[in-house]
Amino acid sequence: MAGMLTMDRVRSDVEVLSRAGLDVATFIAEVEASVDRAVPHVAACMCTVDPATRLLTSTYKFGDLYGNDAHDLEWGLIEYSGVDPTAFPEMFGERRDSLGMVVETDDAIETSPRMEQLIIPEYDYYDEARLIARQGDLAWGGMALFRGRDDAPFSESELAFLASLSGAYAVGLRVGLLTRFVDLGVDGVAPDPDPDSGPAVAIIDAANRVVQVSVGATQLLSEMTSPANSADATGTLAALVAGARRFQDGTTDVLPRGRVRLPSGRWLVLHASPLSSADGRSGDVVITMEEARPPEIVPLVVAAFGLTERERDVTRLVLQGSDTKEIAAALHLSRYTVQDHLKAVFDKADVRSRRELVSRVYFDQYAPRLGSEVAPSGWFAASED
Repeated sequence: MAGMLTMDRVRSDVEVLSRAGLDVATFIAEVEASVDRAVPHVAACMCTVDPATRLLTSTYKFGDLYGNDAHDLEWGLIEYSGVDPTAFPEMFGERRDSLGMVVETDDAIETSPRMEQLIIPEYDYYDEARLIARQGDLAWGGMALFRGRDDAPFSESELAFLASLSGAYAVGLRVGLLTRFVDLGVDGVAPDPDPDSGPAVAIIDAANRVVQVSVGATQLLSEMTSPANSADATGTLAALVAGARRFQDGTTDVLPRGRVRLPSGRWLVLHASPLSSADGRSGDVVITMEEARPPEIVPLVVAAFGLTERERDVTRLVLQGSDTKEIAAALHLSRYTVQDHLKAVFDKADVRSRRELVSRVYFDQYAPRLGSEVAPSGWFAASED
C-alpha cells in the first residue's frame, strides 16, 4: 500500500490535472495513471454520466480490461438493473463517494450480482473499489478499480483516499466536457453528419441483439466509439435498454435519457422506450438518437462552467438578450454587482464578451447555423458555404 506522502502527491496531481483544460479522454487517462501510484490495481474502468439523468454516456478501460469489450453489454444491463446497492446509479443517489466490495460486503462479494455473475467468473477479479466524481448534488462520472485473486483487498485508507479525489475528478470531467476537439476518423476526416436524415433509431430485441437500425444510426454509434482512447458506446446502450425495461416492469416511472457529446463536438440526445408486440411479447427496446437542440444542452453547459447560483441567474438573462440594466432590475442588484458577476462568468467560461458567451454555450454548432434553412428533420440544413 502506498504511503501518505505518495497519496498527497497524487491528490495534488489530480487537482492540477482537473484544471488543465484537458479533453475527457486525456484527463481520464492521466488520472488513472496517477491513481495507480497510490492505489495499485490490475485494471480500471472509468465512465462519464449525464449529471441530470445519471445515464452512462461513455466508458474508458485500462490495464487488463483495455480492448476487452466482450461483456460490456452484460455489464451495463447488470449495472442499471436496479438490484445492486453498490452499483453506480445507487451510489449517485446515496451521495456515496467511494466503496470497496470486500469492505462493503464483509468479504461476501458474491452477494453482489455484478461480482457473482460477471466480475469473478469472467475476469477473475476478487475486489473492486469505486469512486464517484461528484460536486454537490451533481455526479459527472465514476471510476472502478480491480484487484485479482492473489492481491490484497482495497483498504479503508485507500478507499478514503479515493473519496478525497471526488471533487477534483468531477471538475476535470466537467471541464473536459467543454473542451473543443475533433477526433478524426481512420481516413483523417471527421464524420460528416447528414442533417436531413432526422432522428436515428436502433431496435434491441429481448435477447439484447441489435436487430434493426435506421439511416444514420450505424454512423452515430460508430462516432460514439473511439478505439484511439478506448471509449465505447456499448455500456451506454445497455444502460438505456436496462432503464427502458425497468420502466416497462414498473420499477421506475422515468424513461432513460441522456446527452452525449461526440468527439466531433456535436451533441446527441439519446432516449429509450420499451416495445410490445401484438402477440404480447415484450423485452424489445427502441433507442432514439438525435442531434440535441439548444434548450436540451444549455443547462448541461452552464452546469459544466461551475457557476454559482447568482452567476447562473445572470447567465440565463444574458442568454435571453437582457442588458446590464435589465439584469440588475430583474435580480435586484446594482449594475456594478452585475458586472462583477459577468466578469466571473466570463472567466469560468473562458470568454471575453457576451457574444462569445452565447457562442460558447451553444458550442459554436448552433450559432453559426442560425438563419439557415430548416431541413425536413426539423433541424438546420447543411450550410452551402
